[in-house]
Amino acid sequence: MIKLQASRIEALKGNVTGAVILPEDDLYESVRKVWNAMIDKHPALIVRCDTTSDVVCAVNFAKENGLALAVRGGGHNIAGSAMCDDGLVVDLSPMKAARIDAGARRATIEGGATLADLDAATQAHGLATPSGINSTTGVAGLTLGGGFGWLSRKYGMTIDNLESADVVTAAGEVVRASATENPDLFWALRGGGGNFGVVTSFEFRLHPVGPGVLSGLIVYPISEAKAVLRQYREFIAKAPDELSVWAILRQAPPLPFLPEAVHGKGIIALALFYAGDPAQGMPLIAPLRTFGGPLGEHVGVQPYTDWQKAFDPLLTPGARNYWKSHNFSVLDDGLFDAVITAIETPPSPQCEIFFGAIGGATSRPAPDSAAYAHRDAQFVMNVHGRWTNQADDERCIRWARDFFKASAPFASGGVYVNFLTADEGDRVRAAYGPNYERLARIKRKYDPQNLFSTNQNIQPA
Repeated sequence: MIKLQASRIEALKGNVTGAVILPEDDLYESVRKVWNAMIDKHPALIVRCDTTSDVVCAVNFAKENGLALAVRGGGHNIAGSAMCDDGLVVDLSPMKAARIDAGARRATIEGGATLADLDAATQAHGLATPSGINSTTGVAGLTLGGGFGWLSRKYGMTIDNLESADVVTAAGEVVRASATENPDLFWALRGGGGNFGVVTSFEFRLHPVGPGVLSGLIVYPISEAKAVLRQYREFIAKAPDELSVWAILRQAPPLPFLPEAVHGKGIIALALFYAGDPAQGMPLIAPLRTFGGPLGEHVGVQPYTDWQKAFDPLLTPGARNYWKSHNFSVLDDGLFDAVITAIETPPSPQCEIFFGAIGGATSRPAPDSAAYAHRDAQFVMNVHGRWTNQADDERCIRWARDFFKASAPFASGGVYVNFLTADEGDRVRAAYGPNYERLARIKRKYDPQNLFSTNQNIQPA
C-alpha cells in the first residue's frame, strides 16, 4: 500500500467539503465495495466528492502525487473500473442532484446519480430519456459508453439525447462540452468511456413517457426456444420503433405468475415495452402470445419507474459476475442452436443470456457522428455469468467464455464497451471501432499523460 505524507492528506482534507476516506477508517471497507463482488481492490484513499471543486482537488492531488486515478459514479460497471489498487478514487456517489426544466424538456443531473435518481426526477413531469434497464446503474458510466434500453428504438441511444456535459479535465480545469463548446470533447464523451475527464454533470433532452406504460413478460418453456426465437426474429424485423422486445434465456426465478413447478426450469422470456399510448400497443403485442404454449405472462400498464426496476431483483449487488458480449446485425439459426445448448446446462441458476433488440432510432446516426460507432448493431447479446461462491469462479467463467466463442461466428465484430470485463483489453479497439484513431488524438489533447487510464483505455496518440 502506498504511504502518503500525513501533511499532504491533511491539506487535501482541508480543501474538500466531502470526506477523505483512508484504509484505517471505519467506512473504508463499505465504500471500496462495488456492485460486482469479484472486484476486490484497495485504494490508498477515496475522496467522496460533494462539489465539482472537490473533484478538481482530488484530480490534482492524484496527479501531483503520482497516484493511479479511478472514478466512481454508480459503481455498477462489470469491469470494476470504479476502483483501483494503491491509487485515488474520485467517488461521485454523493453528487446526485437533478434539475428539470419541463418546459424546455431538459434534465441536468450530477455524475453520481443512478438511473433511479434520473427516472424519479423526470417522471415527476411525465418525461424520460433513454437509459438502461436496471435502476441501480450509474448515469455516468452508462452514458459515457453509449447507453441503451427500452426507449432506445424510439428515441435513440442515451448519448443521442445528451445536450452537454460539465467535465473536470486532467489539467484540473472545468470545461463545458456541447455541440458548440469543445465539440471535439463532446464527440469523444458520447461513447468514449471515462477516458477524457470526470463528468460532474450531464444535460439530457427529454421526451413524453408514461407515467403508465405497457410492459411485461411472456414466458415460454426452453423446449420451445428455437421456434420462439425464430418467430421473435421475424416479429422484431417488422415492429414499429415504439415497441421493444428483448429475449432472455435462463432458469425461471420464482415469479408469482409462473406455476411453482416451473421455478428453476429452463425458460425463454420475452420482455416487452411500448413507448406510446398503451391502447395502441395492445393489439401490436398480441402475436407475442402465439409463438408457442406460454407458461404464463405478466403484461399490463404499470408506472414507467416500476418497469425500470423490474429486473433489479436479478441484479442485486454482492454477487460474483462475469460477462461476455457480442453485437449482431442479424440473428442466425446457428446462433439459436448455440444459445439453447449453453443455457440448458448453466453453471449457476443465476446465469442468463439475453438479446437486447435496439435498431430503430439507434441505427440512424452516422457511425462517426459520435464516438459510439456501432450503428449497425440490431441486437446486443450479453452472456451474464452470475453466481455466489468464489469456489465456482472457474466453472462459471469457463461457461461464459465457451458460449462467447461458440456465438462469435454469427456476430458483427463490434462490442458494447460497457459490457467488457477487466480481462478484455484486447477488445478495446473493437469496442471503439473505426473511431479509435480519432479518439486517440482527442485523448492526446485532453489527457496526454493518460491520467484517466482505469477504464477500457484509449492510449493518447
